[in-house]
Amino acid sequence: MGLLKPVRGGAEILPVAINEYEKATLPSSFRDPAGFLFTNSGTLYRQINKIYASDYDLLMQSGLYQALVDAKLLISHHEVNSNLAKGDLAYKIIKPEKIETISYPYEWCFSQLKDAALTTIKIQRIALTFGMILKDASAYNVQFHKGKPVFIDTLSFTRYQEGAPWIAYKQFCQHFLAPLALISNTDSRLAELSKNYIDGVPLDLASRLLPVRSYLNYSLLAHIHLHARAQQKFSSSKGSRNQGKGPRNVSRKALSAFLKDLHNAIKTRHWKLPDTEWGDYYSATNYQGHSMRHKEEAVGRFLTSLQPSELTVHDLGANDGRFSRIATKLGFTVVSQDIDPVAVEKNYLQVKRNKGENLLPLQLDLTNPSPAIGWSLAERMSFTERVNGKIVLALAIVHHMAISNNVPMKLIAKHFADLASYLIIEFVPKSDSQAKRLLSSRKDIFDDYTKEKFEEDFSQFFSFRHRENITGSERTLYLMAKK
Repeated sequence: MGLLKPVRGGAEILPVAINEYEKATLPSSFRDPAGFLFTNSGTLYRQINKIYASDYDLLMQSGLYQALVDAKLLISHHEVNSNLAKGDLAYKIIKPEKIETISYPYEWCFSQLKDAALTTIKIQRIALTFGMILKDASAYNVQFHKGKPVFIDTLSFTRYQEGAPWIAYKQFCQHFLAPLALISNTDSRLAELSKNYIDGVPLDLASRLLPVRSYLNYSLLAHIHLHARAQQKFSSSKGSRNQGKGPRNVSRKALSAFLKDLHNAIKTRHWKLPDTEWGDYYSATNYQGHSMRHKEEAVGRFLTSLQPSELTVHDLGANDGRFSRIATKLGFTVVSQDIDPVAVEKNYLQVKRNKGENLLPLQLDLTNPSPAIGWSLAERMSFTERVNGKIVLALAIVHHMAISNNVPMKLIAKHFADLASYLIIEFVPKSDSQAKRLLSSRKDIFDDYTKEKFEEDFSQFFSFRHRENITGSERTLYLMAKK
């Protein structure tokens, strides 16, 4: 049964085998006494407990909720019959709008993380004008929905107390500013730290990894370097009560100015795109114009034979999303994934320019995809759990898995069978220039890498619906259905 599994400040769908009580109440919901998520007949609900009643009423009656929903900054919900309540602690039961695809910050490109940060701080600044404040500023409170970042944790809002510090300041810096600064100032590969540090990148670690020149930037000096020193200084003193919460005993006006400065710290983060191996793949492809047009037309025909309905297309090795966009034009919702951070960045920026609501770019290494991690390996779903039963596009990627990573063809076939109900896949022979490029720096030990072996191994898991040779190339395109 698919259940919504809460993360620190967020939620995700997760299949788990649990007892009858837990079938409704989700395992990690104990983290927030204000309420929890549960499912009933496959539908997601959130229970709001009585302890959060006054904050929830203020959120709804002050106009803050409607202002944020109208601005598409907060996921919408509606209240439902309270007979779904569990126990006598319930105050309200709400049904949130459905998020199609759950993703994680370590799968986002630089601009996605930046936009999620700006969304969070914008919500905080608006909330302050309504007399409320965010008690959580986790990146997992944000998901990408209809092409834009949206806040999903309705229970993160609490009443603002004059003079009180922003309790989520440290969390915001660890989840957003630190990784953004490391990507833009040090190395984009440091984005992977967010996968290892479930509560955000420690500020003392970020401070050590940032270059010396970052001390000359006021925002990084204040919010990372000095912030990290303050944490260390007060970690064992009475002052630790305010550790990481920002200014103390300040007016609403002063706090507003503080939030504006934090907003500017994010806004001024920019990443100069480096040259990467696949960042300009299509400009260096061996396809001639008519070959590319034939491939695009064939992919379109294969997809057209599959009705969009509820199926999501996962385009693996999507580069900048060229073929992902063919699927979106046919009405499919598409998750467009690639290992190259520059390609994913370009894909997302194009989504923003085109206001694409049904395309989500993500960064993914197919040979080392996102695992299930967190408490009991259940807080975050693995890549496989989120893809199972979908349409998978795997264009010009098999040779990378087989030749670059020495994965036997049978294991590749089994892997795609674990992911896809329908598979559109391209076979690239060793005689192709792109395959030769991979073999140029290594010994050819891949005697089994042949079209015949490919078809033999994939036929164990899939039936072949269509196969088509791409004009002007030696490549073959297949449409397969899982047996």
